Amino acid sequence: MIGTNNVSVRFGGRTLYKDVNLKFTDGNCYGLIGANGAGKSTFLKVLSKELKPDTGDVFTGPHETVFTLQQDHYKFDDVPVLETVMMGNERLYRIMKEKEHLYTKEGEFTEADGIKAGELEEAFANLDGWNAESEAASLLESLDIPVELHQELTGAMTPAQKVKILLAQALFGKPDTLLLDEPTNGLDLKAVAWLEHFLVNYESTIIVVSHDRHFLNKVCTHIADVDYGAIKIFPGNYDFWYESSQLLAKQLKDANKKKEDKIKELESFVARFSANAAKSKQATSRKKILDKITLDDIKPSTRKYLFIDFKAERESGKSILYAENLTVSLEGKEMIRNVSFSLMNGDKIALIGNPNQTSLLLKVLAKEIEPDQGSIEIGQTITPSYIPDDNSSYFEGDESICDWLSKYTSIDDMGYIRGFLGRMLFSGEEALKAVNVLSGGERARCMLSKSMLEAPNLLLLDDPTNHLDLEAIQALNNGLINFKHELIFTSHDHQFIQTIANRIIEITDNGIIDRRMSYDEYLERELGIEE
Repeated sequence: MIGTNNVSVRFGGRTLYKDVNLKFTDGNCYGLIGANGAGKSTFLKVLSKELKPDTGDVFTGPHETVFTLQQDHYKFDDVPVLETVMMGNERLYRIMKEKEHLYTKEGEFTEADGIKAGELEEAFANLDGWNAESEAASLLESLDIPVELHQELTGAMTPAQKVKILLAQALFGKPDTLLLDEPTNGLDLKAVAWLEHFLVNYESTIIVVSHDRHFLNKVCTHIADVDYGAIKIFPGNYDFWYESSQLLAKQLKDANKKKEDKIKELESFVARFSANAAKSKQATSRKKILDKITLDDIKPSTRKYLFIDFKAERESGKSILYAENLTVSLEGKEMIRNVSFSLMNGDKIALIGNPNQTSLLLKVLAKEIEPDQGSIEIGQTITPSYIPDDNSSYFEGDESICDWLSKYTSIDDMGYIRGFLGRMLFSGEEALKAVNVLSGGERARCMLSKSMLEAPNLLLLDDPTNHLDLEAIQALNNGLINFKHELIFTSHDHQFIQTIANRIIEITDNGIIDRRMSYDEYLERELGIEE
């Protein structure tokens, strides 16, 4: 359990939140959400006491521990992997080091040393210290860090392995409150599935910041929304919060709608989510909370969503795209071998596998690079639009966003361009910013704007949610669900793939696995990962 009393945080003249009074209780997982810059990560730092608030304080239960997932991936480079994990239990690790110092010190072992050693051994045993190494090793193995690496230095591990080691460290101490900032970043599918299962069964308090909506839906019992300069807790997972917020925003636009109708619609909505919640492991407590929700419990968000609507200039013909026997190398190493497939009307294909391979295949399909062998045929009626994962080469000039975007459309109307950019949240003077100073999120919005103005009937998108906040991801997700034409894309976002793709192609070292099914069905059938 952890909570705040009258916590306020200001940066310069801006107040992130004021007089926050919250209590996060055991057995619940809270998803902390908010627009970029709202102060989500800052609030985690306040809770961990890494940052002192301008007013107020943080409280926990007596003798309760709080642990935060480390964001510094180089902090433990000189420490062996297994020891790095065991440092997650700070008290146990301190006792271990005191014992080690006491038993290895030079000179006579005094009576005082003996008394001290006895005290340390008792504390060590009470903390189940004799099983600590095996538990740490078990965590590492669950995250696919094999035993032979456990005594290697953490600095010798790959970036992906470091992420898993630091995650194991956070989980090892079984803290009373666990603070996780983007814990799924860098994890593979099996590691994410393992983490979801672990957190669903975790009996203490969890507060997590994540852009992964599927993860938030799987593990969260509550959503803590940073909005209106405050933080408010809502029962339910991310989808419940999003749909309820959208429902009320829609109702508020209709000033003549009777309150009785609003309540009836909301009650129907809550009942539907209550029924879904009843199927989960956290059913009883969540359903009781949902059943008590009233109209006044939910307030529509102030956050703005992008307007994303891909409209093709013409219909696709029967011949769309055909790839035959593609073999592609990167820096002398064969990355793709004998890949053949055809794109049919209505196909929305998710490419999965090694990101280097999926990105390379999209570049070849977009004819950005030539394959070593094989061919690609694109139908005469097809207008493709490609968004690469690395878009930096598009933004090297110093022209304004308006001038930059006008290069990708035949519409000679700067007023139209400004209006279009406004829908992509570049309002007023923001549309006149030089493109070479844009942030990653701003460049991603520019690339989506470019693609929409090209009016394609074939989209080739390489991890298009990268650098986008939750609101932009949701808007893009909805836009691609409504897209009536063909699409080939990659993504690390589970819900994005599951709700858009109707066909999965996994790239392997020996070709592809091609299945016409949903992502969840594919994961269960091919990888044994069940929802």
